[in-house]
Amino acid sequence: MFENVRAKNSPIGIEFIKKGMLTEAQVDRVLEYQKDHKDLKFAEIVDILDMCEKQQILEILSDKIKVSPVMLDGELDVNPVQFLPRDIIINYRVLPFDLDGNKLSVAFSDPLSVNRVKEVELLLMNQGYSMEVYVTLYTSIMKQIQSIRTVGSQYVDREEKDTSKLIDNIIMTAIEKRASDIHVEPMENKVRIRFRIDGKLITVTELPKDRQDIIAGRIKSISNMHQEIVYDQDGSINTYDNYSIRVSTQKNVNGEKFVLRLLKKNTEAKNLFELGFKNDDELVEKAFDKRNSIVLVCAPTGEGKTTTLYSAIDYLDRPDINIISIENPVERRIAGINQVETGPNITFASALRTVLRQDPDIVLVGEIRDEETAKIAIEAGQTGHLVLSTIHTIDAIEAITRIRKMGISDYDVSATLVTTISQRLVRRLCEKCKKPHEITSEEVRYIERVSKYSGQTFDLDNITMYEPVGCKYCDDIGYYERIGLFEVLCLDEYLKDMIADGKSSIDIRRYAIDNTEYKPLVVDGINKVLSGITTIDEIKRKITI
Repeated sequence: MFENVRAKNSPIGIEFIKKGMLTEAQVDRVLEYQKDHKDLKFAEIVDILDMCEKQQILEILSDKIKVSPVMLDGELDVNPVQFLPRDIIINYRVLPFDLDGNKLSVAFSDPLSVNRVKEVELLLMNQGYSMEVYVTLYTSIMKQIQSIRTVGSQYVDREEKDTSKLIDNIIMTAIEKRASDIHVEPMENKVRIRFRIDGKLITVTELPKDRQDIIAGRIKSISNMHQEIVYDQDGSINTYDNYSIRVSTQKNVNGEKFVLRLLKKNTEAKNLFELGFKNDDELVEKAFDKRNSIVLVCAPTGEGKTTTLYSAIDYLDRPDINIISIENPVERRIAGINQVETGPNITFASALRTVLRQDPDIVLVGEIRDEETAKIAIEAGQTGHLVLSTIHTIDAIEAITRIRKMGISDYDVSATLVTTISQRLVRRLCEKCKKPHEITSEEVRYIERVSKYSGQTFDLDNITMYEPVGCKYCDDIGYYERIGLFEVLCLDEYLKDMIADGKSSIDIRRYAIDNTEYKPLVVDGINKVLSGITTIDEIKRKITI
């Protein structure tokens, strides 16, 4: 009997037929109407076309989606636009209707529209309200909206003020959820908001396309950018306690995309062991506490290189030494360290030349990215200074190749470079909800591949592996914060001779694995998996072998 409706993929239509509220012909009429009104749901159209008793529509809808129903025929106890922007109320067909303490009851004609519900929750959250969701009839909401539209000056257009509140709520929610970045992305038919949390981008809401220009204008305004310029700009927001927010905008085919980098002020540097570095004081001493040398931290962008350098500086800092850093930008203020920020007229190379006349013992160079900076850093390392810097390479050994390609001679590399450290950040399993699971045959095969690749053996007897679950503490993600994976190459005299003789990175890697304490990055990853800190999926996401 219901095959025709099933073919049209309308389960709720089946429910209406089963209860004798609609005929198959009426269901067909609803589905035909829906072709020209794709934003409307089945029950909303039944309501609009007045095909059933309204109470019956509401009851069947509530029963189907398991959301409490409410009829909104009378005057509301609250003023909806005190809580939500008028355009959100109209476009999302949503209505705040009752307030009890800080709990706001909100009715949707379509509570299953997850993105819309999330956005409304986001708007209310940082006003101090929790939201209780109800379902109501489409026509009931539209009648209430009509009354809001026609009241006149009592409900003036507050679009600009509403947008200010929206942007503030987005930033405050990002801070609360520990996001490192906010992406505001114009798309063809919407504006997508994503947070980067523990290294992964998560969509938090989608906004109507018609709000794009006013959102862009508001972000530019609080970032001290030029409103009329629609090409690449950089700005900053400094109105949030304990946070400095760097803002970058870039034009794409759908408008201007903004990325807001959230930098916490005045945070103490974690020690190297807290970051995930091997808990070995002798290794730290060997890797960092040198003179007449260069130490390089290697990784792609966003993998925590600067954080590791800050921790190294914290380890090396003493009252009797002069430490100067050159950064772009200075991401964290460190007491007792002389920090220099590069800019349009100050390059790493020019700043480094000046710094060397400031009697430094240790120089931190934010990044070696060109031949000029590399040569000056080498000279600094050869004249009694310890130079700490970063470089973009895939691992610790390839850093040697990268420096060579910048035009530095094999002799200068071997004479000055003492340590290269490669790292990646992986997500930590949430300690509140992670659960044990038995190691799978696929996981065993992967660990065997790592063992063959690295020459390291792993004891798989009596080990407990864990998997993510998700809870309130970790926002149902299953992971909470990140930890570093490290590989450390300390150059002995034989390795220095190999570099001076122009040996390839393949030869250097083979010797390092067989004759030194060097272990490839993936080895630290497997050890952290076997210790219950992270998962093999996280290791695979960051490392290729």
